[in-house]
Amino acid sequence: MYNPYQIVNNIYYVGVNDRHKMFFENMIPLPNGVSYNSYLIVDEKVVLIDTVDTAFCEQFLRQIKEILGNRVVDYVVVDHMEPDHSASLLALIREYPEIQIVGNVKTISMITGFYDICKGFYEVGDGDTLSIGQHQLQFYLTPMVHWPEVMMTYDVTDKILFSADAFGCFGTLDGAVVDAKLQSLDKYWHEMYRYYANIVGKYGSAVQQAFKKLATLSIETIASTHGPIWTSNRLPQVMSVYDKLSRYEGEKGVVVVYGSMYGHTEEMAETVARGIVENGIPVVLHDVSKSHSADILADIFKYKGLIIGSPTYCNGLYPEIASLINKLEVRGVKNRIFGAFGSFTWAGTSVKNLNLFAEKMGWELIGTVEQKQSLSLENSKSLLELCNSMSLSIK
Repeated sequence: MYNPYQIVNNIYYVGVNDRHKMFFENMIPLPNGVSYNSYLIVDEKVVLIDTVDTAFCEQFLRQIKEILGNRVVDYVVVDHMEPDHSASLLALIREYPEIQIVGNVKTISMITGFYDICKGFYEVGDGDTLSIGQHQLQFYLTPMVHWPEVMMTYDVTDKILFSADAFGCFGTLDGAVVDAKLQSLDKYWHEMYRYYANIVGKYGSAVQQAFKKLATLSIETIASTHGPIWTSNRLPQVMSVYDKLSRYEGEKGVVVVYGSMYGHTEEMAETVARGIVENGIPVVLHDVSKSHSADILADIFKYKGLIIGSPTYCNGLYPEIASLINKLEVRGVKNRIFGAFGSFTWAGTSVKNLNLFAEKMGWELIGTVEQKQSLSLENSKSLLELCNSMSLSIK
């Protein structure tokens, strides 16, 4: 028997938890799982906000029916078309043949392309409203947060923003769905950085545009498609995290990332980490052969300073370092203070390539150190000078 969770005023949570999937988008580890959030508004008309991943379709429909009984769902609002939120549309139509699908012109085109659904659409534009009884819904187009069709739905009556993937995070909802009822929120703050860096990261300017569009709204609750429902006490923190990340505003701290085959570059990385800490700056150290890129990216988005170390490999960068900087380029990370170090045995090119990367990104380059073979006393001092320069820039 499903125990429905009423958020407020006949608005119910009908989402699901996925504790089985290993990788989100087949790339990003999910150590804490993920929720797929959907919401049901029961008024003179019944409206469903988004659906869930098709793997949970039967559970999803059962939850809806246990709330509605013999009533039907009149509308389903599709705020975001990614399959983890839209893939249950076909099953929903089979269950409720007269249901109308609410979406903007880009959403409707995608629905036809994904699912061969060609009718039953209720098209909305920016600022359009839909009255369903006591509740009035208003729609705001927020393209590229993080797909081109994304929109958000605002319940004018209860001041709830159904925000699609914005303000979301990884992590299952364990026993409760509203932030105030959850035992601890620690994992969700960490997962918010991982989620933003890996999913939304490239689209900072679009997130800022969304902030401007939503600025006039009185928002008391944010109901995202992933993670907890955020209520008034924590809304400032949630919005602040997304605001800072979308402006690429790093916190005081340095991420040291390195690759090493035989230990020489790792020795340099250890020296750098100690030097940064001795200057009173927080440091996070990642070995690219051990840390997943999803976690490294989250820390790079979080902190202002970045120092990358790589041995020369086949006259280029260590492959996992090369892969990481490609991910940083794709996301267009801005406003970082950068340093580089590297080692080689007979011909060095890694530091040169890292310098070119920093130049391409438009970052402030504060210094580089290159070592032939094992670390010398002279270059140990040079690494500490690099740490001093980085620390001064961070402070």
